[in-house]
Amino acid sequence: MISREEHLQITQKIRAAEKKTSGEIFAVVARTSDGYFFVSGFVAALWALAFGLVAALAFAWRGEFLSPLWLVGMQIVTFLIFLLIFQLFPTLRLWFVPRNVAYRRASANAVRQFLAHGIHDTTGRSGILLFVSIAERYAEVVADSGINEKVDQAHWDEIITILTSHAAEDDLGAGFVLAVEKSGKLLAEHFPPKRGKANELDDKVVEL
Repeated sequence: MISREEHLQITQKIRAAEKKTSGEIFAVVARTSDGYFFVSGFVAALWALAFGLVAALAFAWRGEFLSPLWLVGMQIVTFLIFLLIFQLFPTLRLWFVPRNVAYRRASANAVRQFLAHGIHDTTGRSGILLFVSIAERYAEVVADSGINEKVDQAHWDEIITILTSHAAEDDLGAGFVLAVEKSGKLLAEHFPPKRGKANELDDKVVEL
């Protein structure tokens, strides 16, 4: 997702930004935020039912009778075939997921990562998470309460646009570099550096 050189560049940008602020910046990029297995089962079941209905109507139109045992057997085989297809090609699952559902799953993952990496435990509640979930084409800036009290959401929306636009162009590394720079300026404005403050979070991008 992000090259080794881009990882190093982002780390350097985070360290440079944090020298000018008491805030903390952490970044996570996920290939996907959910397996969407429920979608696989639901769509496969719909196709199996549809196939069974078409088969029954076709036999009836020809004046033939399709036994219930054969009908159920064909539906089971159809169901298993579609499950196998979704298993072999997981990206197909998202074609059948409503966008708002995919976004909710990605947002929930962002919050999980925020808590899992201890960003909520930073001094002064001044940590932020830059999060991207590639499959859903979703980005979010999760800011702790101390920051949200001082920084308007519109500023984070600009950073989200940077991340999503660069992800769409398959240039996510550059997107994170710009997002870190912009986030660092916002944090420096509202959270100036404090002497002796320890670096509380790893200066890196975590790939999931």
